[in-house]
Amino acid sequence: MNVFGLLRRARNMPIDVVARRAWREAGAELDATFRTTLRTHGTTAALLRASGATSVSALWERCGRAPYPGPGSVAADELDAVCPGSVERLRASAERALAHEVELLGARVSLGAEVDWHRDYVSGFRWPPLSYRRLDVHGFAAPSDVKFPWEVSRFQWVLPLAQVYRLTGDERLAQEARRLIESWLDANPYATGVNWACAMDVAIRLAVWTWLFRAFWQSKAWADAAFQERFLTSVCVQARFVERNLEESDLNSNHYLADAAGLVFAGTFFAGGATPRRWSERGWRILMKEAPLQILPDGVDYEGSVSYHRLVLELLLFPALYRKAVGLDVPRSYWDRLVRMAEFVAAYSDPLGECPLVGDADDGRFLPLGTQTIRDHRYLIGLVGVAADDRSLRVASSGRVDEVYWWLGESACAVLRDGEGPPTSAAAFRDSGFYVMRHSRSHVFIDCGPVGLAGRGGHGHNDCLSFEATLDGVRLVTDSGTFTYTRAPSERDRFRSTEAHNTPRVDHRELNRFLGTRMLWALRYDARPEVLEWRCGPDQTRLRARHSGYQRLPEPVMVTRTVALDQRFAALAVRDEISGSGRHHVEVPLHLAPGVEVVGVEPGRIRLAAEKRSFVILWSGDRVWQCALASSFVSASYGVREIRRCVRWSAVSAVPLNLSYVMAPELSEAECDWQSWLEVG
Repeated sequence: MNVFGLLRRARNMPIDVVARRAWREAGAELDATFRTTLRTHGTTAALLRASGATSVSALWERCGRAPYPGPGSVAADELDAVCPGSVERLRASAERALAHEVELLGARVSLGAEVDWHRDYVSGFRWPPLSYRRLDVHGFAAPSDVKFPWEVSRFQWVLPLAQVYRLTGDERLAQEARRLIESWLDANPYATGVNWACAMDVAIRLAVWTWLFRAFWQSKAWADAAFQERFLTSVCVQARFVERNLEESDLNSNHYLADAAGLVFAGTFFAGGATPRRWSERGWRILMKEAPLQILPDGVDYEGSVSYHRLVLELLLFPALYRKAVGLDVPRSYWDRLVRMAEFVAAYSDPLGECPLVGDADDGRFLPLGTQTIRDHRYLIGLVGVAADDRSLRVASSGRVDEVYWWLGESACAVLRDGEGPPTSAAAFRDSGFYVMRHSRSHVFIDCGPVGLAGRGGHGHNDCLSFEATLDGVRLVTDSGTFTYTRAPSERDRFRSTEAHNTPRVDHRELNRFLGTRMLWALRYDARPEVLEWRCGPDQTRLRARHSGYQRLPEPVMVTRTVALDQRFAALAVRDEISGSGRHHVEVPLHLAPGVEVVGVEPGRIRLAAEKRSFVILWSGDRVWQCALASSFVSASYGVREIRRCVRWSAVSAVPLNLSYVMAPELSEAECDWQSWLEVG
């Protein structure tokens, strides 16, 4: 336990939060030391007493017969009819799981015949079998990414075994799932080792195990009474662990929501008993309380990350689906909030069906059942549209619907078959500061929001006024993504830095200051944004905004950016104005998407090639500007990075300074008045 870290954080917390946290920490310390939860709740008698069942076999039958979200029966031909290719993809994933081959966090590795649940297979580091309270998982003492053993122990990579079993009844799959669960239980005694160090991961494992149970509970491989007792007892003990280790703070995040979602799943799973009912009700109360606190009025998660918005929407949605399946109430206000969250998903999904690389992205999911790519979030539009009975979302649904099939059944997929896809009108999410320009095959996503987690940093990056752009169906400009967390703190800071985003940098300074090498989820809130104009017309959408990130300099400057999308020509114009006093070094980077090549450079003109198409960047500004080509990294998925091209303008001059550029499909001068575009500001 990092006592000093807790004391530092406690200085900023209300006294009631500090008191609750101190009480929980003391209880957790005693529990980890003396295994009180295991001794009190880890027996068959305790399991039956908590659940109100007369025997383990009766409890097993009760849990299996109780309602659970999803179709009562599934069929391979039915799934392939609504989502072609899904069965083949699931079979391939199941075969990889049988062989213990996983693709996690950017690494494709074989876990071996016997899974080492404590090992980071990428670095080779093995976490010691100590009390989880004695492991400094975020202290950078180990050359390891703790997320790897956590991800393996979430068991999400095992889910295809259960899905294919439901389609085929192949007992090999049930047998292997059981063997993996028993292996995990043998290797992870209660409160010992890295896989107990984060309550969120325990909670996610609980939800996944309930799904595995519903697939396998009647299989021959799971019919052994001793295994049934051990499995149910472990679910009970892990739920109790989550309850005793809730990750509550004065400003809560997706971790606290995951804890609550896990309690809802574990408590509802047992279908009776005072203790499970307490878990379910407590988890639901937390979700009901936190949803309006963590989700801004415009429907966007307040952590400042598109990827985490997807995770948080799942954490709020899937427990609601479970409650709905068992006949428990979900207020209309709760569904309405999920609708607004899904509307944001529809807005940020580009014409290629992918999300922007804005904010942190660790590819986290709660219960992943679909075969879409990791950056395709569109399944959530249809899921929420059907579950919340929202016609506009159902119409906006697009992409693969197998996720909808596993949660809501074939009839729900049928409702979505005639979806028109996400709307193409511009959208402003003013509370979060995200603005979307779109028309037909063009899509521009602009970040004019505050630092994530209410100004503390969280999963936000130094990306104020940065943007991503897809023009005429071709992705041309992206942000840089995340790449890693604790394995390489310097790389973590590099990918969340100002330089890694499409926004001006002044005097080599961060627009929001970093707070130290151990503060990887914190930023100083320097760049406070202000939107000066948002105008949507039939031909053009225009945004003008500024931020105060460099007002702290000895000679302060203000950065103002104007962005305009012309729908007629799929042309994007950007104008940057650096105003204030003094002489400064200013850089304006433009990070091109992977696959975009620079094929020609002339004064004021850069030619690009992408997907057998030609595009042009025309630029002008004060004479002091120099334009150069460079290389930068992009991480489209956690743990993966690749080199791409970057156009970088730079100047050392007294301010004010102005720079304008236009990016568009290569058109003749007669078809577009480029000069007027360059004067967009």
